[in-house]
Amino acid sequence: MSDTFSKTERSEIMRKVKAHGNKSTELRLIALFQKNGITGWRRNYPVKGHPDFVFPKKKVAVFVDGCFWHGHDCRNTRPQENSKYWAKKRERNIKHDQEVTAIFESRNWTVVRIWECELKTKNLPLLAEKLKDALHAGDSQEA
Repeated sequence: MSDTFSKTERSEIMRKVKAHGNKSTELRLIALFQKNGITGWRRNYPVKGHPDFVFPKKKVAVFVDGCFWHGHDCRNTRPQENSKYWAKKRERNIKHDQEVTAIFESRNWTVVRIWECELKTKNLPLLAEKLKDALHAGDSQEA
C-alpha cells in the first residue's frame, strides 16, 4: 500500500517527531541518574555519533533507543500499513546504530544502549546497576 500522504506532507509529519527530550526516554534517565547519584554526565556533547549522554572522563557513551524506531521487538509493534517502508526504516536505523557503536568502540569508549522499555519502573534498579558497571569499567579509561 502506498503512503496516504504526499512526500512533502510525510516529511513535515516526520520533522515533528522529537529526537531529544522525550519524557519516556531521556528525561526518565536523567531522573535515574539523580536518584542513584550518578554524576559526570553531559548532554549534547559535541562528538560524532550524537550519544544522548556521555561521561567524558570515563569515556562512556549512552544511547537511549526508542523500541519502535531502533528495532526492538518488545511489543511487536509493526504497522500493517506501509510495512515495507517501516521495515526498511528500522533496518537503516539498526545499521546506523551498529556503525556508531563501532566508531565509539574504535576510540576505546564503552557504549551503553538502553531500550525505551528498560526505563519502566520495575527495570530501573537493574538499569542503574548496568550503568554503574559501565562507568566502573570506564575507570580505566580516565586520563
